[in-house]
Amino acid sequence: MPTRIEQLSRPKPNLLKFPDRRSVYWLDELPTRSKNSTTAFELTPRLELLTQSKQLSHFTEESRSPEWMVSAAALKACPSERVCSLALPRIPADGWQPERPLLTTLSVAVKTAKPSARIDQLAQPKRAKTLLMYCSVDSSAHAISVPITPSSRILQLASPKQVHAQHSLARPVSWPVPDNVLKAVVSERLQILARPKTRQALFEGYDPYRVSPAARAATASPRLLELSLPLPRKCKGQ
Repeated sequence: MPTRIEQLSRPKPNLLKFPDRRSVYWLDELPTRSKNSTTAFELTPRLELLTQSKQLSHFTEESRSPEWMVSAAALKACPSERVCSLALPRIPADGWQPERPLLTTLSVAVKTAKPSARIDQLAQPKRAKTLLMYCSVDSSAHAISVPITPSSRILQLASPKQVHAQHSLARPVSWPVPDNVLKAVVSERLQILARPKTRQALFEGYDPYRVSPAARAATASPRLLELSLPLPRKCKGQ
């Protein structure tokens, strides 16, 4: 008997037995093309068996009448003790009680009973408390014997936030303009700065790579030089 490793090392059999349809051929001449446009599949005996319709069992009859003859052996049969024990009805479990009828006679004590205050309180429907401001609190029911004093931290957090000393109120929409602003004369420099920056399009001769003379003569400040340096943790040791 072969071992488990020898059994697993065997190649799997090709049950469908498909013809070898290679996509690449290393031949002097191309192979002749088959007439069939599709692959011809070959069914195995198992697949042919599964394609057949299921046959009826020979134990079943097509049309059985409601009345049939009982054999003599069945008439003279005697059941065993096991069959007799299984034929007995099941005994209800211990403590089982039959279902209570819908209409029951109430005793006089039940009819004349008076509910207590606690039962009346439990019989009332619950009221949903949607908002805290509408909840009614009974001070007598929730009386607190020991007075609770908040801590200094809670008092500090409960106090409203103070407005900053340099805070200025919102400026009104309309306010008087002083005379010096009305009589102010704009200088030539302000007029130049107020004009929007003109830029030619690429087809009009605009050069995006042109550097202005001011940018060429600019010198970086110590802060810019500090920010341009790489992080020390990313620098390799010399």
